[in-house]
Amino acid sequence: MGENASFWESLIYAHPTCATWKQEAEGSIYHLASIFFVVGFMGGSGFFGLLYVFSLLGLGFLCSSVWAWLDVCAADIFSWNFVLFTICFVQFVYVTYQVRSVAFDKEFQELYSALFQPLGISLTVYRKIVLCCDAEVITLEKEHCYAMQGKTPIDKLSLLVSGRIRVTVDGEFLHYIFPLQFLDSPEWDSLRPTEEGIFQVTLTAETDCRYVAWRRKKLYLLFAKHRFISRLFSILIGSDIAEKLYALNDRVHVGQGFRYDIRLPNFYHVALPETPPVQPSQHCHHLQRGSPRRKPAGVTNCGSFLAPS
Repeated sequence: MGENASFWESLIYAHPTCATWKQEAEGSIYHLASIFFVVGFMGGSGFFGLLYVFSLLGLGFLCSSVWAWLDVCAADIFSWNFVLFTICFVQFVYVTYQVRSVAFDKEFQELYSALFQPLGISLTVYRKIVLCCDAEVITLEKEHCYAMQGKTPIDKLSLLVSGRIRVTVDGEFLHYIFPLQFLDSPEWDSLRPTEEGIFQVTLTAETDCRYVAWRRKKLYLLFAKHRFISRLFSILIGSDIAEKLYALNDRVHVGQGFRYDIRLPNFYHVALPETPPVQPSQHCHHLQRGSPRRKPAGVTNCGSFLAPS
């Protein structure tokens, strides 16, 4: 115990306390280094945040090295600060190389800025998504079919980058697909990973189109490795299907000037004047459930019919 006490005493009292303080301030280089340290520690996260932090901290340690060499004339202070400056410089070069390694073509960069960056997806995660589709953008010429009803297998998931796609079933127009929308999100969502299926609609390019395609099996392997990417695509696909449902909803009418609303329950409650009181069960027809692509056929008014007072 005595040895430990003597150790701490020697550590604390080895140097006498400052009896007098310097009246003059240190040179401008020392204060400049302190400013770099303060501003540098305000950096954020991500690649550009790291570049910000390491660049300013490196400048701060460089200024401290110059101050130690010129003003203090202390080799140990100079050595430590110069070593720290070297570490920051190496880290800055390494992060810069990483930023350059995740550079993308113009179309992928625009896709990131429009769809993935607003969701807070980092460039490293986005790079995994791009590599999964082989960093390739596919061209679909005007009036060429992406998928044909009853013939094309569902073996990929595609996202439209530019152009416009027309969706039809049995020759009847359903809706359009616009840029930043998935071409086959309902088909993707309707199948389990181990299931196979074919398109129930026809997708035709109305203009020259460009799209990105992820092969089904390859994308599921990516989901298995990175659960975050799986949840991300689940959200994007769900939102895309909802948009397609509402696009169909705007075209469906149930007669008598009333419009079908997918947010309502399975049957309507409509008040029709000059209609004798009848039992609702005699006139209610439950809406058929099917693919989000399909427009409900033969939808009729159903629900409670009220007689005029």
